Amino acid sequence: MKDNIHPNYKIVDVQCACGASFRTGTTKNVDLIKIDICSKCHPFFTGKQKLVDAGGRVDKFKKRYGI
Repeated sequence: MKDNIHPNYKIVDVQCACGASFRTGTTKNVDLIKIDICSKCHPFFTGKQKLVDAGGRVDKFKKRYGI
């Protein structure tokens, strides 16, 4: 590989809005990365995900086709 063409890679702290923090690698020139959502508070990973019928679309389909 060529010398002096790759960005500097360093380890930084990541802080989530829920209070969780962890370390990761980045090429950004920062010491702390703040994020809004992480795997500890995301509904998909916590199992608190709700499936919502948007405006009764299923009922409208059933009514239209007589199911």
